[in-house]
This record gives sequence, C-alpha cells and structure tokens, in this order.
Amino acid sequence: MPHVSERVRALHARMTLEEKVAQLVGYWLDQNGTVAPMQSEMAAGQKDSGQLAEITRHGIGHYTRVYGTRPVDPAERAAWLWSEQRRLKRETRLGIPAVVHEECLTGLAAWKAATYPTPLAWGASFDPDLVEEAGRAIGESMRELGIHQGLAPVLDVVRDPRWGRVDECIGEDPYLVGTVATGYVRGLQAGGVHATLKHFVGYSASKAGRNHAPVSAGPREVADVLLPPFEMAVRDGGARSVMNAYTDLDGVPIAADPTYLTDVLRERWGFDGVVVADYFAVAFLEVMHHVAADRGEAAALALEAGIDVELPTGDAYLEPLLAAVRDGRLDEAFVDRAVLRALAQKEELGLLDDDAFEDEPPTSVDLDSPRHKELARRLAEESVVLLANDGVLPLAAMPTAPARVAVIGPNAHRPEALMGCYSFANHVLAHHPGVEIGFEIPSVLEALPAAFARAGMAEPELLTAIGCEVEGEDASRIGDAVRVAQDADVAVVVVGDQAGLFGRGTVGEGNDVESLELPGVQRRLVEEVVATGTPVVLVLLTGRPYVIDWALDGEGPRPAAVVQAFFPGEGGGHAVADVVTGAVNPSGRLPVSLPRSTGAQPYSYLHAVLGGPSDVTSADSTPVRPFGFGLSYTSFAYSDLHVDDSVVAGGTLTATVTVTNTGERAGVDVVQLYGRDVRGSVVRPVVQLLGYARVGLAAGESRRVTFTVPTTRFAFSDRRLVRVVEPGDVEVWVGSHAAASSARTGTAGMTGGAIPDARGGRVRTVPGAATERAVVAVTGDVHEVTGADPRWVEVKVL
Repeated sequence: MPHVSERVRALHARMTLEEKVAQLVGYWLDQNGTVAPMQSEMAAGQKDSGQLAEITRHGIGHYTRVYGTRPVDPAERAAWLWSEQRRLKRETRLGIPAVVHEECLTGLAAWKAATYPTPLAWGASFDPDLVEEAGRAIGESMRELGIHQGLAPVLDVVRDPRWGRVDECIGEDPYLVGTVATGYVRGLQAGGVHATLKHFVGYSASKAGRNHAPVSAGPREVADVLLPPFEMAVRDGGARSVMNAYTDLDGVPIAADPTYLTDVLRERWGFDGVVVADYFAVAFLEVMHHVAADRGEAAALALEAGIDVELPTGDAYLEPLLAAVRDGRLDEAFVDRAVLRALAQKEELGLLDDDAFEDEPPTSVDLDSPRHKELARRLAEESVVLLANDGVLPLAAMPTAPARVAVIGPNAHRPEALMGCYSFANHVLAHHPGVEIGFEIPSVLEALPAAFARAGMAEPELLTAIGCEVEGEDASRIGDAVRVAQDADVAVVVVGDQAGLFGRGTVGEGNDVESLELPGVQRRLVEEVVATGTPVVLVLLTGRPYVIDWALDGEGPRPAAVVQAFFPGEGGGHAVADVVTGAVNPSGRLPVSLPRSTGAQPYSYLHAVLGGPSDVTSADSTPVRPFGFGLSYTSFAYSDLHVDDSVVAGGTLTATVTVTNTGERAGVDVVQLYGRDVRGSVVRPVVQLLGYARVGLAAGESRRVTFTVPTTRFAFSDRRLVRVVEPGDVEVWVGSHAAASSARTGTAGMTGGAIPDARGGRVRTVPGAATERAVVAVTGDVHEVTGADPRWVEVKVL
C-alpha cells in the first residue's frame, strides 16, 4: 500500500466502498461539441448536471473541465465553483472537495485565457527556462481559478510527422523533449497546479502515424527513446500525475499493462503520484481493444495495472467496479491502493484542509495579463525558424525599402491559424460560432504595420489576397493573388494548417494524413506567385513539418526566403512580422527533421548507419533540413573545442568550445553538442544530441561555452535490456545542427567506407558550421545505470 499520512489513513478507514470508488472518478459538468474521442457515444449515459446532489452523494474525485468545455465567464464560473466545493464539504458525509482538472497544453484552455505557442514551438525555442517561466504563469492563473491539475505536458517523442498530434509534441529528440517538458512541469507545479505527463507510453509510435493505432516498438526503442523524457520529468521534475497512452504496445493496451504503469513508473522510478486515465481509456479496453468482456472487467484490468482515477467520467469505475469487487472478480485492495493515492493528492493540494475554499473566489480575473502577453510573445519569437534566405530578409535591410508589400495566403489574415489543436479557440470555440475569442491575437497581416515601425522602416502599402483556402481544391482565387504580387515589390505568402480535431482541420488529434504535401492547393498558390518574379517570403504556420523541398532546393524558381513557425500562439503574428521585417533576429531551430517525402516516413535523425542513404538501397530518407537547423541574420563560428581525452564509464566529461558572432548584428545561437558511440554491443545511432545552450552574442563577440556531460548521455539498453554505459571510443563535436559535422581524420563518410555512396545527386550541402570531432576514450568496466546517475548536461557560458 502507498505510504500516506495518518490523516489520509484515518479518512480512508471511515470510507464505505461506494465512497471509495466515488473518489476514483470524474464528472463532466458540460458537454458541447466533440473534444475527446467518441465523446458523444461514451458519455451518453452520464446523468445530467442538474442532478449534482444525487451524483455526488458519496463524494466525487474530479470535476472535468469546469472552465474548458464551453465559453464561460471566468469570474462567474469561479463563483459557482467555490459554492459547489463548499456544498461538497457541507452536504457529503466526508466533506471532501473535488480536484478540478483542465487542459493547459498551450496555456489554460478556457475562454479569454492567453494562448501560448504549441509545444512543437517550445521545442523550436530550445529554451526550457523560458518554458518553465511560462508554465509558472499558466499555473498561477489556473490556481487562482480553483484549478488543481493540468493535463500537460505531452512527452511523446515524434516518430512520424503524419500523426495528427505532432503539434502537441516537443520534438524528435528524447533529451530535448525531456529537458523542455521538465521545465514546464517545474513551472506549472511552482504555480500550484499538478502537471500530468502524457501519453505514457508509446502513443507517438503508432503504425503509419494513425491515431490510436497499434505500436510495434521493440523494448529497446521504448527504453532508449520513448521512456527517457518521462523519467526525467518524474525523477528530476517531480511530476505529480501521469496519464496513460490509448495505444496497445506489442498487443497489450497500456491502460491494462502493469509493466509500465506500475513496474517501471512506480517500482523503478519511485513515482508516488496519481495515474489518471486518458478520456474513456478504461472503457476502450472493452469497446476498442476487445480485451475486456464488459466495463467491470475493463475496470479491474485498469485498476490492477495501475490506473488510479478514471476520466472524464465514472463509466467503468462506479457501478461496474462495485459489482466486480462484490462478486469477487477484483480484490478490494486494488481499490484501496488507488483511493489512498487519490486522497494523498488531495491532501497535498490542500483540499483536506478545513479552510479549503473558505476564502472568497476572485471577482475580477485577467487570464491574458501583460505578463502572459509578454511571455507568449517572447516564446513565439524564440521559436520562429528561418529555413532559407537569399538576402531578401530582413526587409529592413533591402537596398531599397519596399513601397508595396503583398500579403497573400489563407493564413495571413486568420488568428486561428496561429493556434494549436488544444487552444480553446480551435478546441472548443469552433463549436460556438459567433463567440469572440476574448483576447488580442493579431494575425500576421494585422501585425505587419507595427513591425515595420519597430524595424525603423516607413510603412509600405499593403496589398492583400487570400489566393485559396487551407483545404479544398478551389484555385479560382489564385489569379487574384498573382495580380497582387505582380504589383508589389515583395510578397509575403502565409500558408499552412488549420488545427482541429477528428476530421475538422488539417492537423490535430485525429487529423492524421497520408500525404505530407501542403494541404489543398497551397503549393500551387506559392509556385504561381513565385513565377511572377516578385521576391517571395514564404511563411509556414503549421502543426507538423511538411515536404517543402520544392521551396527550399527546387530546380526552378523558388521563394527568396522561407520562414517556419509552429502554431506560435497569440504573440505569433507579431513574432513572424518582426522576423520578416528584421525587428527580431530569428533564433529558432528545428525540433523535428523536415521530411524529404511522405514515403521516407517514419524517420528519425537518431538512425543507425543503415537507416540513412547508402548503396544498398535506392531510397533516400535524408531530410531536406535536419534536426537543429535554423538560420540567423548574422553568422556564428565555433573554434577551440577542448574535450577530455578519457572518462570512466559512469563519470562525467567536459567539452568546452568558443562560439563567435562573425556577423554585423547581435544574435542568439543555439550551440548544440553532439556525440556518437563509435562501436557498441548493439547498433547505435550515427549522431545524437548530447546537450545544448542558447547563447546571446553582440556582433563580433565571442563566448566560451562549457558542457559537463554525464556519460549516461551515451547510455543504451544492452542485449540484456539493461541500461549501460560501455567502455570504448566516443566522438564529441559541436555543430549548428545534426548534419553539421567535420568527420575526424581517417573516416570516410558515415559508414567508414564500408558502404560508399557514389550517387552524386545524393550529396547535398546544407548551411551549417561544426568543429572537428574529438575522440574520447570511455574507460573502466561496463557501468549499469541507476536512478542515482545524473541525466542532465550542465552548461556554463562565460
């Protein structure tokens, strides 16, 4: 049984079985539209919220999305919530308030609340400290409203960009995901709200990028790629809640698998918080996975595996669970285990204290305060990635200032194009046409005039045309866009995605794709505008990386510059406009590789030798732009790399490099430390990110960056599936992206000459700088990794 306080143990001892199971379920007060899979079907039997006294007669564990299911005035809803919590204290026998949980993946998902960049943009910022600061601001706003638990962050490592939920993810590298997500966990919980890690584990590795599809990842991939971010957030971030993945892993649904929910999470990592079910996941064991005959069996499987609380409602953990206990199919000890954890969480959140909700609710609530606006905008600015530039950007540096600028495209004028799937606007307000967003969120078009002023430019005349919609085959308005572009000195063409759910939109939960071409006729729009000869700045507002080789490396005319922004939130219009004009120097880096083709997926830069191009295959998976890539309006150089010659397995090594701003304006570089295990007992990737640092530099300035690297950054699961650091040589270098590397003397390409690549067409030069590779001898015996070993690279910038 869990270790709990005497107060919790005494409270538990007083509980009837009915009161126990009531603490293990949620109740969804409002249901409008579809914001969860099979929502209408699965929640059809829930009693109407007008019967709350009857529904909660034995108590209640959670209230589901009190603020986030329909547009409600925050202050009015807070007044209702305080009253309802006091009713629970007064009218139920045990007087226990409910945990209130909400979505908070891009800020609190509630009406009038600030909308931050989507997590893929967090990854592009390479700035866990800023993400932590944003998380704290979000958490403090949530706690002010009486919210206790946030269903974020997502720690799924991107494995296939066809998957619709890529915009909810942070990136394709486990260390980047782990560090950034842990920053969010620390921030949210410092604000007083329990973070929920999701989706544990394997969800993003579903076959062909299809939502809920089976996962066939081997145990080594699970251990070395998919689990490490969760371990970091549990061990180093102190996350208080975890949510299961919907998928089955090698045939066993995670919701019914104690191997991960109990053995790994609790016994190996020491997690002592609460595991909550993803919405309807317990019932899905019966109706989708078909491993349970009825809800009672589904409840027993989930509870035994380690799911403590069923969300969003008590579909299986109420009457079906009671019946399973009473007829002997389930030992009541499993109910007790979960209840003790749920009560301990409530104690930790202050819900068992006598003064809980005895204060007054807020009467005036600003969920988009100046602090939120500043943080959201700064995170957006840091996340914008410049992919290509022939010199047209920044516009402020053009030899002749443009007198007329065409602003074209389906995403130029739409605020919705700046927000991700789990923003309130795209998640909920889509079901409430006519209701205003409730906060300021200027589109790229609306943000441009002020951006010109910030860049010191005279405001040009803005010519506008939509050209086409995000979706659909209607090309009838492309001609209008062409005519507008012909009349302009430069054209800014803004294309990309519309986030939504389950077939509504082009990316988001349930919006998986078979093609990674831009949706609709957007590519045709761009190409026809480019064909006018007017310099084109292509801006992509998307939730996934698309195949845009034609825009970056195409044989014919192509855009003069390409800017990538992953749903940058309410400050995203300003951020993109400031990058285009030059008021902001871009510093974002790709958190995912830009795919060469749909057929090359799934792809990860963490591939083995034979996972890349070679003469043994006619296929080429090389991305158009690699992980970590991003240009600037200045340039950076690396020199004087010094790395320890040797290190004992299980110890730490030091790598120090000088980074210099060799350009003429200030900028921020993301200094990336990479490594390679030269030879292992199992196949190892050709490159892996070891650590990183954002470094600001004035023009001409140099700074010395020191990375202290635990050898556990080279750890992997050996043939026994034990995480180890093996002795042997490793290579260490600094590069501006994963493909920027000067191979050390004596090597002949990626395969050491074993598999030469003679196809001239495959040799592609991508801008980037790197040091020579240093060789470090890892000495001593094989080191078996434990929880006491460090997982983080420490960075000092002098």
